[in-house]
Amino acid sequence: MKIRQGIAALTFSCAGIASAQELSLSSPIDCDLTRDCYIQQYVDRDPSERAKDYRCAPLSYDGHKGTDFALGSPIQMQAGVRVLAAAGGTVTGIRDGMPDTGVSGSDPADLEGRECGNGVVIDHGDGWETQYCHMRQGSIVANKGQKVVAGDPLGMVGQSGQAEFAHVHLSVRRDGAVIDPFDPEGAAECSAPPLSTLWAAPPPYRAGGLLEVGFADHVPDLATIRSGNGATEALSTTSPALVIFGYTFGTRQDDVMLLSITGPQGVVISDAIRLERTQAQAFRAIGKRRASTPWPAGTYTGTATMMRGKEKVDQRITTKLLE
Repeated sequence: MKIRQGIAALTFSCAGIASAQELSLSSPIDCDLTRDCYIQQYVDRDPSERAKDYRCAPLSYDGHKGTDFALGSPIQMQAGVRVLAAAGGTVTGIRDGMPDTGVSGSDPADLEGRECGNGVVIDHGDGWETQYCHMRQGSIVANKGQKVVAGDPLGMVGQSGQAEFAHVHLSVRRDGAVIDPFDPEGAAECSAPPLSTLWAAPPPYRAGGLLEVGFADHVPDLATIRSGNGATEALSTTSPALVIFGYTFGTRQDDVMLLSITGPQGVVISDAIRLERTQAQAFRAIGKRRASTPWPAGTYTGTATMMRGKEKVDQRITTKLLE
């Protein structure tokens, strides 16, 4: 599955890499990027029809001009996660009023020229500006002409415009040219991180990982998992099946998902699943049907581990009490 989001600037912009001077950025999203949220896609650094991020990994898509700071599920979006000014400056553009229905719930004609959805543009001086897209309808608290400092709230993360998941897309431009804040000079090598960035404290680079591990009494579909409703809350000793699923981002061909369930009497089920292709988001699940007798009462542990060769990319563990 390839995830794509287009960007239509609230002001005009053009592609290209410009030489960078001093601009110090802080995180544009108020969450923990190691657990509660993550970076789904970076600026595309491949001039061909292929795509790669600044680390030569496939966390991008062809022509992507920004960085996507994503939430794990729409449930987080509804709870409210703030979008923050990444640097001080003057608000020069605002759009609000577009619904958080994303691509699947919108008429393409309604998104033409407004792919950014609800958003804010900030002028930082010396030709620098940042743009924040796909914000939640009615959440924008900044005003045009307002002076802001880094960390000031601009609104909430949403799914407005041409977005397939809840996130804020951050674009950085200088004199209208796209700048990759992780490698502003465009000099990074695949084997090593760049020598300089625009970040005051660079966000951690996660080359893929687990977004959720959950128990269910059947195998849920991807849409249900992405909505945040994949896990079955009311499991009991008489549930018809025990299923464990792992929901991932940034998977690559030949990654392996290790899934297991252990209970009061030991291993219930365990399997290693090799992934056949690179995907922006994916899930895998295993399960076991209940026999004629109830499941033994007690605590069950579900584990999902994402492996890339011999490297453990990520692991998450969840527990469930069956009574």
